[in-house]
Amino acid sequence: MKNSFKEYVRSQFGASIDMLRNAINACPDELWGDTGKQKQYWYLAYHTLFWLDFYLTENPKSYIPFKDIGLTEHDPEGIYPERVFTKEELLEYLEHGRRKCKDVISELTEEGADRTYIFGSINYSFLEMILYNMRHVQHHTAQMNLILRQETDSAPRWVRQASK
Repeated sequence: MKNSFKEYVRSQFGASIDMLRNAINACPDELWGDTGKQKQYWYLAYHTLFWLDFYLTENPKSYIPFKDIGLTEHDPEGIYPERVFTKEELLEYLEHGRRKCKDVISELTEEGADRTYIFGSINYSFLEMILYNMRHVQHHTAQMNLILRQETDSAPRWVRQASK
């Protein structure tokens, strides 16, 4: 696989991760842990990071959760984790996801890109899964930015390319 293609994908996926980091950092403490809201801000960050990590695992059956994050996202009842994760914990998780994303993309071969990724109703090539994952990160980051605009009248700016 051409290195330039991998660099473009890494740069744009990294920009999505940067935007997520900015949205996490921009959230005021009183909004972060507000469990009375229908869309809990901290949970959107956690959910996004969980699936970022999970979808970058080449074989979903071999996924091992990061630290004490757990597997509540796999619960069909949609239960929340037992506690609110702190910004610091989720920023550490974000950096784990960023490193994993860089590694997966840099090590991607044409054969690996074409390999089938199956999880639940998802049946994609691994390359399509990477693009799906990037869209998922951006989707929830946009939700978080909307919440920030509604609650604080401010939100982080657009990121064109990855900073790292």
